[in-house]
Amino acid sequence: MARYFITGAQGCIGAWVVKNLVDRGQEVFVYDLDLEPKRLGLLLNPGELSRVQFIRGDVCDSEQLNAEIQRRQIAYIIHLAGLQVPTCRANPKLGAMVNVVGTINVFEAARVRGTELQGLAYASSAAVFGPEEDYGASPLDESAPLLPETHYGVFKQCNEGNARVYFKDHQLSSAGLRPYAVYGPGRDFGITSGPTKALKAAVAGRPFEIKFGGPVSMQFVDDTAKTFIACAESRKRGARVYNIRGAVITVEAFIQSVEGVYPRFKGLIRCTSNPLGIASNLAEHGLQDEIGTVPTTDLQRGIQATVQIFERLQKEGRLDLSDLDG
Repeated sequence: MARYFITGAQGCIGAWVVKNLVDRGQEVFVYDLDLEPKRLGLLLNPGELSRVQFIRGDVCDSEQLNAEIQRRQIAYIIHLAGLQVPTCRANPKLGAMVNVVGTINVFEAARVRGTELQGLAYASSAAVFGPEEDYGASPLDESAPLLPETHYGVFKQCNEGNARVYFKDHQLSSAGLRPYAVYGPGRDFGITSGPTKALKAAVAGRPFEIKFGGPVSMQFVDDTAKTFIACAESRKRGARVYNIRGAVITVEAFIQSVEGVYPRFKGLIRCTSNPLGIASNLAEHGLQDEIGTVPTTDLQRGIQATVQIFERLQKEGRLDLSDLDG
């Protein structure tokens, strides 16, 4: 068994990363301020949860973070901890501390680990790109200009730059990934959580309005998790950073797809006309070169998998609807 250290494992992508690693029998260390397995409990049974080692800690605490990584003899780090767009907008200073300084702390601990560390992957974001009108019609590869319009996007751009400097100065290799609108069970916060919340609301028979419309790139969370793991385990050198394409679709077409699979949901899901302001037509040739076949779940199958889990949770009396009012 290899030892994996996951920051932000209580988030949506992190929970699915942990699930995949537990399914593979790996040794998983979860480092998070919140040790309540709210999202992990949706995916793992009590026996599986007992195999996860929880460490209460803050990525802003560089001494504890470094000590835990060295003491646990970690082989792979997957860094997902971060504050999302609404929090970064409301409190830019806090957003910078967690998203930028927290990431620097992870890189520093990885540097100290030296050759004993076999792989490092971290979460960047498609928010490093500007709106569709800032670019041409062709798919954007990783060389496209970064024109973020939010503090969150700027912080992620900064992390990509710092990763490049860590490789230049210390030969610390890393892979940064740029997810877009990740959807699936556990996605209950952030601007792009709207489609997942809409599916949950529909299962409960409640109407829901997604607060954006227009083009978007949608990625089923299990695919995103598998991609992070594959990039962490890649032996490639350098400060690599990759787009994730997903299913490029409009929100309006997503709603039509949902109604096509589940006619009983017709009329329950609406959206506004406000675009997200992030270009969605992304190329992922770099990611294909890194890991070969990129995990990709067809949108309709992803919708079905999400609804099936929500329906199971509803039958068990565990479908939490509190996020629908936020």
